[in-house]
Amino acid sequence: MRVVIEHVCKTFEDGSGGKTEALRDINLTNEENEFLVVVGPSGCGKSTLLNIVAGLLPATSGKVIFEGIPDLSKPFTSVVFQEFALFPWRTVEKNIMYGPEERGLPKNEREDIARHFIDMVGLKGFEKRYPHQLSGGMKQRVSIARALANDPWLLLMDEPFSALDAQTRTIMQGELSQIYEKTHKSVLYITHNIQEAVFLGDRVAVLSRRPGRVESVISIDLPRPREENIVLAPEFLSYAEEIWGHIRDQAKSALSE
Repeated sequence: MRVVIEHVCKTFEDGSGGKTEALRDINLTNEENEFLVVVGPSGCGKSTLLNIVAGLLPATSGKVIFEGIPDLSKPFTSVVFQEFALFPWRTVEKNIMYGPEERGLPKNEREDIARHFIDMVGLKGFEKRYPHQLSGGMKQRVSIARALANDPWLLLMDEPFSALDAQTRTIMQGELSQIYEKTHKSVLYITHNIQEAVFLGDRVAVLSRRPGRVESVISIDLPRPREENIVLAPEFLSYAEEIWGHIRDQAKSALSE
């Protein structure tokens, strides 16, 4: 499935009639099976854009087009948020089964789906644990498995690792890269971390400071699957420097605001 974002603008209005322009004329395409990353300075509208694509927020103008969808029985999108957003009263297994359950799939099929994704995210043996019994990294693995269990055409991820410590974040980046290799889902990934963007992305779209506009789109020509030591490669460092060059002044201006 190909996702086309056409001339999307978003302006927020407050109770007193004030207006804040968050996004201006965003044109961007998420190609089929592509891992597209969006970066930019704080407040540039990255999460707003993701919420519009997810259908959680209406655009002020413009549209999002989902092309080439052969089967309407499964959802267009699933979202993994920064907050783990798990049901505390459900076990790992039952959190993952929630989407298939809502879609009315039979119990044996739901259980098969849960087992498959529990294995994929490395949580075998934790099926009956509750969220409060899991580490932060494990909770986010459950969130990813739950999103994938819906078999969406597009996986949306809004800074999913930003609440994790540095070591866990590095591990989760590697695990997400491996999951992408296994599923080849189309992914739209939001982050403020340039190194993470280069490590995960096929392309990186850089947004300007508010109102967010597409400043540049950079193709990341690095071999897959991505291994941890790729961050030391000259090509990796060159991409990171190129992206930082695009947003350095924008980030400084955003901070001064």
